[in-house]
Amino acid sequence: MDGNSIKTFRHSAAFGKRIEFYVVGLMLKQGLDVYLPLVDDDAIDAVVKKPDGSFVEVQIKARSTGNKFGDAALFAGLRHDYRKNYWFVFFSERMDTLWILSSKEFIENSNQNIKGNNIGKRSVWFNGKDTKNQKEHVKPQFQKYIATNFDRILFDNPDK
Repeated sequence: MDGNSIKTFRHSAAFGKRIEFYVVGLMLKQGLDVYLPLVDDDAIDAVVKKPDGSFVEVQIKARSTGNKFGDAALFAGLRHDYRKNYWFVFFSERMDTLWILSSKEFIENSNQNIKGNNIGKRSVWFNGKDTKNQKEHVKPQFQKYIATNFDRILFDNPDK
């Protein structure tokens, strides 16, 4: 087995950071004013200055192409309580799809574990699967959150 076929911890651990920079690069390309914290201990990957001069916080979450079939857009084990001025950007590499949800929308659309080791943590599963044709698709209720740009972050109020 060659080195390219072995998925190392370093490779998988670095994936999240690589995708954060990828998404931030897309934001910069669109013309957003993006600021990056030096430390990520408060679930903030980026701060965006909106055209009106206000700021919003952004958390970026990603799933790689290497996840098992059916889990391309499963984001699980997330600890989150409602936060003002807060956006999530979810990215599925295999589906090449971005979803943008406010803190409130994430809470409304996620499931919270009420027992077990992950009590209190939340999960959202944006995709369904067609096992016969081996295809993954966006679940209908999440179509409205698909983003091809970052206008929601720039112009929408995440607290509505």
